[in-house]
Amino acid sequence: MSAGGVPTGTAPSTRRGRSRTLGRVQELHDAPLAPLTTFRLGGPATRLITATTDAEVIDAVREADAAGTPLLIVGGGSNLVIGDRGFAGTALRIATQGFALDGTRLELAAGEVWTDAVARTVAAGLAGIECLAGIPGSAGATPIQNVGAYGQEVSSTITEVVAYDRVAGETVVIPNADCAFSYRHSRFKAEPDRYVVLRVRFELEDAGGLSAPIKYPETARTLGVEAGDRVPAATARETVLKLRAGKGMVLDPEDHDTWSAGSFFTNPILTEAQFAAFHGRVEERLGPDAKAPAFPAGEGLTKTSAAWLIDKAGFTKGYGAGPARISTKHTLALTNRGEATTEDLLALAREVVAGVHEAFGVTLVNEPVTVGVQL
Repeated sequence: MSAGGVPTGTAPSTRRGRSRTLGRVQELHDAPLAPLTTFRLGGPATRLITATTDAEVIDAVREADAAGTPLLIVGGGSNLVIGDRGFAGTALRIATQGFALDGTRLELAAGEVWTDAVARTVAAGLAGIECLAGIPGSAGATPIQNVGAYGQEVSSTITEVVAYDRVAGETVVIPNADCAFSYRHSRFKAEPDRYVVLRVRFELEDAGGLSAPIKYPETARTLGVEAGDRVPAATARETVLKLRAGKGMVLDPEDHDTWSAGSFFTNPILTEAQFAAFHGRVEERLGPDAKAPAFPAGEGLTKTSAAWLIDKAGFTKGYGAGPARISTKHTLALTNRGEATTEDLLALAREVVAGVHEAFGVTLVNEPVTVGVQL
């Protein structure tokens, strides 16, 4: 999970390989960005700054904005697709640390490793984010994407987001109601050049060591419980980790199925008219008894499965002959098999988007943030 704003501006000239350290802030020039992403793809940044405090983050952002330098925010790098040419500007890697738990109130610094933070809350006997275990990336990216999985979304537990407002030039505290959360979306994603997340605050639940009610059917089936039941929070977390690992969704440097951004496409949300047309295409292609996954997504809206669409359009697990292929474990993940370029990845993504649209009339939308390239 990671996001960045790219305002216009002229990057400063640098010499290759030059580096320096200003106080605790590390600054590198012509710095590789691929190692900072879970895809392990992308060219270098003109300049890379690593900030370990909120003050350092703010100073770096202010400096770039004052100079009119393009700025890319890098967290855990699990939601970034960076072009092969890299980034002509300042990449700011947020490496802040801070885990503060007061009763059921949790505050995380933006640079905290998300899956580690989930483990610590479960160890403390608290519920609310246990089914978000194993999601790679940093805590600061979670409100941007309104990260969700296995029946939970961070929007249900976030109370406030502390961010630096680049337009106002000040730090602001934004309550949940003003974050404009929706499916994989938020105010922060809608205005990517405005806010830099510094801290995220949550209200969790003390259910005596039990999880929040289990909502996701696959999780309930695996646990052997009914939807709405509670189980030990640690058991819910462990179950989700096993489910994710089986789909290549838990980072493992030895497993190329995890050299990805996790789910590359969001699940399409269709209006009644769109869903009716889609259903007609499904019956035409797969037969009159075929049923596509369908989930309520608000008044007059239905969500269907991107993974199902990809598979039924002919892009099965392991699809591809080049260095970028669909995961052998899950059709929703596009992967780098070790020698891929970003263009290899994008070519595969475009092929999938075109194939799904041709088969079902539905246009898939990429979930990762693209930098210097477009799908």
